[in-house]
Amino acid sequence: MATAGIAAIVPCNSWAQKTTGFKVLNDYKIASPGGWDYILADGANKRVYVSHGTQVNVLSTTGDSVGYIPKTAGVHGIALVPALGKGYTSNGRSNTITVFDMKTLATKGEIALPAKNPDAIFYDDFSKKIITCNGGSHDLSFVDPVTEKVVATVQLGEKLETAVSDGKGKIFVNGEDNSVVHVVDATSFKEITSYKIDGGSSPSGLGIDVKTNRLFIACGDSKTLVVMNASNGKTVAKFPAGRTDGLVFDPQLKMIYVSNGEGNITVVKEISADKYEFIENIPTEPGARTIGIDLVTHHLYLPTAKFGPAPAATTDNPRPRPRMEPGSFHVIEVGK
Repeated sequence: MATAGIAAIVPCNSWAQKTTGFKVLNDYKIASPGGWDYILADGANKRVYVSHGTQVNVLSTTGDSVGYIPKTAGVHGIALVPALGKGYTSNGRSNTITVFDMKTLATKGEIALPAKNPDAIFYDDFSKKIITCNGGSHDLSFVDPVTEKVVATVQLGEKLETAVSDGKGKIFVNGEDNSVVHVVDATSFKEITSYKIDGGSSPSGLGIDVKTNRLFIACGDSKTLVVMNASNGKTVAKFPAGRTDGLVFDPQLKMIYVSNGEGNITVVKEISADKYEFIENIPTEPGARTIGIDLVTHHLYLPTAKFGPAPAATTDNPRPRPRMEPGSFHVIEVGK
């Protein structure tokens, strides 16, 4: 039974009459080898940045190759600061941030972090800082993009995934180990509080509607989408999802998109701050667990690959992952 004020988890077919009209429109092959993580769509400049092994492949939004940013070992994410004309990548293996020119993609420098395995990265308009979520050292790094210096480190005590800003001085961070959302002051660089996620475990993807002050949390282990009141940590709604690692929010369409490894995107519409409706599961491809959104065209971009059977389990590796087929990496575009 659903708790009062929390949306019930309902079977998908009960909402079958509601659809987005979205489908897979295109498939863009990327020939270089390696795994992947985050993908960033820059609708204003018609580019898509794809983390891929030791480089970032850059496509136009029509799928043509624009170029690539090399020497980004273990790259996870990409952040842009258009006012400076610069972009930044979080490099998990080298514990660095690569700085590049947004127009030419030429590397302009490298910032060494006092951190381990920088994962998600984003630019906070309020504090004017680049922020990395560091999975290995369990902290946040705040970097001044003008001086390219680390100005603060905030220890949060667990593996961190994604972070977002409310635009008013608060940073919200998914804590994967303890299934909490940490709240950090972007001016004092101190943790204010933390909220236990009620109804979800192992949070990864994270979004925010700054107008309604609601957080959207994609939880991979519990296969749920949790909507949280950012003011007090209370769960407003929850919906079934899949083995997710990504989430994006379209503030114009008021749509929440959760990318699931099973091969679909769970779509939930924000009707109001406290009312949400499941719309549909859009078919994609197995393995498409991260997602980017072009806020100009409203199209979605998801990286994935083809996989063969998993190798036999061993004592050292009891749950081996399926092997990626060489040359099969690609990005799919979803829209209407």
